[in-house]
Parts: sequence; C-alpha cells; structure tokens
Amino acid sequence: MTSAAPRLLGAADVRRLAAALDLRPTKQKGQNFVIDGNTVRRIVRESGITGDDVVLEVGPGLGSLTLALLDVARRVVAVEIDDKLAALLPETIAEHAPDQVGAFELVHADALRVTALPDPQPTALVANLPYNVSVPVLLHLLALLPSLERGLVMVQAEVADRLAAPPGSKTYGVPSVKAAWYADVRRAGAIGRNVFWPAPNVDSGLVAWVHRAPPPTTASREEVFAVVDAAFAHRRKALRGALRSLADGERVDHALDAAGIDPLARGEMLTVEQFASLAAGLRAA
Repeated sequence: MTSAAPRLLGAADVRRLAAALDLRPTKQKGQNFVIDGNTVRRIVRESGITGDDVVLEVGPGLGSLTLALLDVARRVVAVEIDDKLAALLPETIAEHAPDQVGAFELVHADALRVTALPDPQPTALVANLPYNVSVPVLLHLLALLPSLERGLVMVQAEVADRLAAPPGSKTYGVPSVKAAWYADVRRAGAIGRNVFWPAPNVDSGLVAWVHRAPPPTTASREEVFAVVDAAFAHRRKALRGALRSLADGERVDHALDAAGIDPLARGEMLTVEQFASLAAGLRAA
C-alpha cells in the first residue's frame, strides 16, 4: 500500500498555526514563512534530492518546506532554535504528513552551535535559511558535515549573489571564496516577496551547490581562511599590504612569489586555489 503524500501548508494554514502560537514573526529572527505550495515544490525540485537522500533543513519554521521535503526524501532532519516553533512542528507533521512521521526528526538547537547530528548523516542541505545568519550557518554546516553532497538554500538576493560570485566581480568576497572551498556554487533563481508571510522588504534568491574536494595545499583550512579574511579586510589594498597583518613584508613577498601572484593584485582577483597556494607559501616562508 502506497503512502499518501503530505498536505502542504497554504496561507490560511500558516496564519492559523501562527495564531495558535501567538506568534508574531520578527526581523531579528529572520522569520518570513513561505505560504505558497508551488514555491516549496520548486525548491525541492531545484534541489535535485531523491528518495535516497537524508535532508538537513535549518529553520523549518511552521513546516512549509519540511512537508514538501518529506514528499520526496528518505528522511528529513530539521534544526529549529525557536522553542514555540520546535514544540509545534511534530504536531504539524503528524497532522499533514501522517504517513511520513517516521521519516522526520526534530533537533531543537541553534544551527550555529550544532556539533553533531543523528545518524544517518545528511546527504543534502535544503533550507530557507534565516537571513540574518545565513552565511555563518551555511559555512558552519559545510565544515561540520562532510557527508553533505549537495544543497539548495534560499537567502537574501544580495547574499545569493555574493555566495555564487566569480573572481573579479563586484560581489566577490569572503563568502564567495569560503563557499568555493567546499563546493561548486551557482545561482539557481529568484523568489518573489509575495510568497512569504509577512512579505520581507528584501528580495530572495536560491543558491545551489555541489560538494567538491578543497584545493590541494599544505596549509590548513584555517590558515587559508585567515589569508582570505586578511585580503578582504581592506579591499582597496594590494595583497602585499593587506597580508601584513599575517606576516612581515619579506615573508609576504616570498609567499606571493612562490604562488606566482602579482604583489599589486587585490584579493577580489584571486581564485580559491590561489588563496590556498598563497597560504601554503606563507606557511613555508
């Protein structure tokens, strides 16, 4: 006997659940709930997840995307920090997806402070990330969970641009390089404001990524990221000056030379592979 598909939440459902919790969405928590079934179906479709995937969702809120994920994934692990939302979510899953209750697990925690997740380990990350902490959460989870093979996250449009930006572009910066350490990242579309309640005052974008091995280097990830941070701390400075916060001029010159990088270049021109080479050079200098 085949299981019945979950019933997705509509606008009336979202408002009813919020009213039951006496919930007033706040900008501080980045709370904007998706009220459109077509949007969550699109996110699941664009994510490329299958019935083999264990999906990690961060900030499930009232469960709009969670229900759509449960329709496809083998298992969904949802990390929710808010006490009220975490308490209600299992009830919503039981009501709207009774046949998928066994495939759902709630972790009541701050995603930024999670140090481990229950087995089986997640293979994909699909989430409407809280916009105020989207980049730190994404980078933390990519570092923590090597089992993640791919993902699709909804973030503020400008953040989506930065995460997927190529070297040399205006929006290329620290998030772009650090995300590229873990994965091939691309923009996967835009999301309108009218699919949320309350409607945000910013545009939203989808970012898709596929895991890849980090660039080969003798430097640690922490050392590479320290170079990235230093290079972008003063965007207008050439690398030779920007890296003085990490090492003296002679060591910086030696590292730049060893990596084949122009001392007058700026951080926004370097690929993640070049940053890795530069960090290796500083370590050896």
